[in-house]
Amino acid sequence: MIYLERFRIPSLDAREQFTNDVKRRCYNTVYPFNVFELTELPELTFEPVTILCGGNGSGKSTLLNVIAEKLGVPRGAAYNRSSFFDDYVRLSRCETRGASDALTGGRIITSDDVFDYLLNIRTLNGQVDARREALFEEYTDAKHAKYSYRTMADYEDLKKFVDAHRRTQSRYVRERLAANLPERSNGESALAYFVDAIHENALYLLDEPENSLSAERQLELKQYVADSARFYGCQFVIATHSPFLLSIRGARVYDLDADPPAARRWTEIGNVRAYYDFFMEHREEFE
Repeated sequence: MIYLERFRIPSLDAREQFTNDVKRRCYNTVYPFNVFELTELPELTFEPVTILCGGNGSGKSTLLNVIAEKLGVPRGAAYNRSSFFDDYVRLSRCETRGASDALTGGRIITSDDVFDYLLNIRTLNGQVDARREALFEEYTDAKHAKYSYRTMADYEDLKKFVDAHRRTQSRYVRERLAANLPERSNGESALAYFVDAIHENALYLLDEPENSLSAERQLELKQYVADSARFYGCQFVIATHSPFLLSIRGARVYDLDADPPAARRWTEIGNVRAYYDFFMEHREEFE
């Protein structure tokens, strides 16, 4: 399924005219007009999975944010913008098709969204740890209490007293923490975040989703994205360095480090070639 068909940033002439007018008003920065300052970025056309690849400072995250703002897709975390961001978006052009709710139902997901999610889990786990310590003390007190049941007001204490004598300490505590989130590594939690956030029949813009994911988890995310695009009517635009995500079958890959930027096979991307050269250099150590 394709919801976003084409996108084009302002032309080089339009950007130069705008920045010249701005500089005459003594502004120090013209971001994002200076991101592709001397480059005529071609019109981007999109497949069910389209990938924007490039090194740090190549403009892939900026481009993803401009597309998201132009389409008006929902977002969570704040992002880098300037006084001229809206002008840049206004001068950009895009073509879409399909159900409009595919755009409002989708979203842009950035690494900041994932980090915020992981921090929230860490906070919850800290609260759980405090609750766990309190339950250890509660078990000890109930286990060694000399208890006598007098009125209904003592019923809760009676239950604790009985449970403490029927159960081991670990079982007593574990049952009372049953509502706790399952303990996961950061990578497992990050992958779970994407699985929970991505639903069928929608457009998703993912900014460096490989952050916090091990190689194995990146492969799992790659498969989830590929299956969501193939079977569940999703379209993805992904800004990434990950060779695993770049290798998604049928993905259109734009190399923003090329001059001019252009669509290429994923095996031609400089970042991927660096991995290839490194492992070829050390191939005897794997044999």
